[in-house]
Amino acid sequence: MQTIARWNAFLQDFLYNATTMRTIPGFLLLALLTACGGSQQPAAEQPQTLWIYAGAASKPPTEELTAAFEAETGIDVEVIFGGSGYVLSQMKLSGKGDIYFPGSSDFMEVAKRDGLVLSETEQRVVYLVNAINVQRGNPKNIRTLRDLCRPGLRLAIGQPEEVCVGTYAEEIIATNLSPNEQAQLRANIVTYTESCDKTATVVALNTVDAVIGWRVFEYWNPEAIESIALHPEELIRIGYIPIAVAASSKNPDLAQRFIDYTVGPKGKAIFAKHHYLPTPEAAMETAGNPNLLIGGDQFQEQ
Repeated sequence: MQTIARWNAFLQDFLYNATTMRTIPGFLLLALLTACGGSQQPAAEQPQTLWIYAGAASKPPTEELTAAFEAETGIDVEVIFGGSGYVLSQMKLSGKGDIYFPGSSDFMEVAKRDGLVLSETEQRVVYLVNAINVQRGNPKNIRTLRDLCRPGLRLAIGQPEEVCVGTYAEEIIATNLSPNEQAQLRANIVTYTESCDKTATVVALNTVDAVIGWRVFEYWNPEAIESIALHPEELIRIGYIPIAVAASSKNPDLAQRFIDYTVGPKGKAIFAKHHYLPTPEAAMETAGNPNLLIGGDQFQEQ
């Protein structure tokens, strides 16, 4: 820094004396002025930014997590939330992104098969259990899956091809109900939602009477949403939320740093605060069925 200061002082004195005597050619004067000005203000470093494509199944804790990570590291984190399949398509089409953080293993398997993530970086973050979500107080007195077949109810499920909770809901319907019951239930479906947070929102706003969602939706908005447990034998599998570095990442080391933070003590504490389940054993206990599949891939034949 002292060398730069002395160089600046020399240039300033030289330029003053030379311009007074009018002996410096114009092009040399311009070059010296540029050198003098440039040495005073070195180029500022561009801030680092991480781009995360995330399924909305983890939206509340992920928003808190990214804020904590930004505060601790000074690294800007931009999160694109939506249906897991939808944000995967966005990441693929853009050819950009540092992290893929879907709401279930199904969409991560698609990402791995398509070479959109670095498979060796995948980690499991938390686990999820399906439930029926209704308005607080359960005004329609919905107690079982078959109650959703009653005429006149307004139902919603996530779009199965794009939204993880819709994928699981479709499996629950197809596995547990007769063809006639399935037809009755489907006649009650008034909308297919575009993401997990929209699935929770439609029941919270009384747009529908019930959704087949995640148990954790109740904790997203406890004043408006209540979860009705499915019978343990009606559940097929528990879901888990995975995370991995995107193959398109220009900052894979930085992306890995965020993943390590997410699955580390601080990240785990944030997810626990929002009532996500930390282990498959905890999810099995919550579901009341120790024989459930863990994750899986419903798109394996596509």
